[in-house]
Amino acid sequence: MPSVLVVDDQDQVRQLIRETLEQAGYKVEEARDGKEGVAQYRATSPDLVIMDLLMPDQDGLEAIMTLHREFPHTRVIAMTGASDTIGVLNLLDVAKMFGARRTLQKPFELNVLLEAVAAELTG
Repeated sequence: MPSVLVVDDQDQVRQLIRETLEQAGYKVEEARDGKEGVAQYRATSPDLVIMDLLMPDQDGLEAIMTLHREFPHTRVIAMTGASDTIGVLNLLDVAKMFGARRTLQKPFELNVLLEAVAAELTG
C-alpha cells in the first residue's frame, strides 16, 4: 500500500485529504508544518509528500528544498491557496523550481488530487 505524507497547517484540510486518500487505498501520515514534515519524512520515508506552501515555523518551500537536498528523488505535490506572486513568479512555479513535481491551486476538486497522486505514484 503506497504511503503519502500530508503536510498542512490547517487541520480540516489535512483531515479531508487523509480521508480521501485512505478511501482510495493509501496509507496516510500527517504533519502540521514543514519542520514536522521533514522530520516525519526522515523517520518513515513515504512514497509521496503533499506539501502546503504557506505554513508557520517552516514553510513548504523551505521544506521542499530540504527534502530534495537530503533525498533527491522525493516525490512532492505542492499546494497553496495563495494567489499572490513573487515578482513575476507564482508560488507554485517557485515550488516546481525547488523540486515539486506537480502543483495544485486550492481549492481543488478531490478527483484532481486523486489523479495527481496516482500519476506520481505510477510515474
